[in-house]
Amino acid sequence: MCLECGCGKSVLFGVRVLSVIAPGLLRPRPAAPSEVTVVTPEPPARRTIEVHTSLLAKNDDAAARNRALFARHRLLSLNLVSSPGAGKTTLLSRTVDEFGLTHKCAVVVGDLETDNDARRIHRPHVPVAQITTGTACHLDAEMVARGAASLDLTDVRVLFIENVGNLVCPAAFDLGETVRVVLLSATEGEDKPLKYPPIFKSAHLVLLTKIDVAGVLDFNLATAVENIRRVAPQARLIQLSARSGAGMEEWYQFLRDRLPPA
Repeated sequence: MCLECGCGKSVLFGVRVLSVIAPGLLRPRPAAPSEVTVVTPEPPARRTIEVHTSLLAKNDDAAARNRALFARHRLLSLNLVSSPGAGKTTLLSRTVDEFGLTHKCAVVVGDLETDNDARRIHRPHVPVAQITTGTACHLDAEMVARGAASLDLTDVRVLFIENVGNLVCPAAFDLGETVRVVLLSATEGEDKPLKYPPIFKSAHLVLLTKIDVAGVLDFNLATAVENIRRVAPQARLIQLSARSGAGMEEWYQFLRDRLPPA
């Protein structure tokens, strides 16, 4: 996927911590090639040896280190993925205002440019790091590692990773998260899970968001639920509205149930 869109190339990304550390510009390591072909001349014939290595091998190594770090800190880490505008930032803003009062949270936010979403989420009790990816249409494990390293994770129980708005490339990148959360909003089509099955198939939890406006938009909730169940039978499904508050307690209970022992 990233070979086509270009985000597999080495790109500049920045990490800005709103609470502590000044902005910096950091360069990730270049991605490993997906295939290496070695041609060895051998008279009178030529022999081709194909050595296959995963394009994501380096990312997977970084993800394993992230997972170990999160385990040492005994925190729950969630990777939130969706189309642009599905409501990730609004959901996190309300979550840190309510759930975050009793369970310390930290947030890593990914966007191509600006720190607008990080500013919306930032609270005195919530450390937030903004990662600006430049041209990359997803976060990778190394970016998350650099963002998390810039935060004080002391006593943090939950780390939210707000991924770049995209339903394609993030599906392939393990960030070391405990839970992958995919959002589908009532402002999108009911058939979105059928159009983008890989990301939904990788989800532990699907949040059907903005249900308070579903009727106004003629969004068929039953059809959306059926499509989610068809593509992602393994995923827990919660319907909610971060604006009205519907379903938010079920979301908070999901988080509570998965908190590691302190």
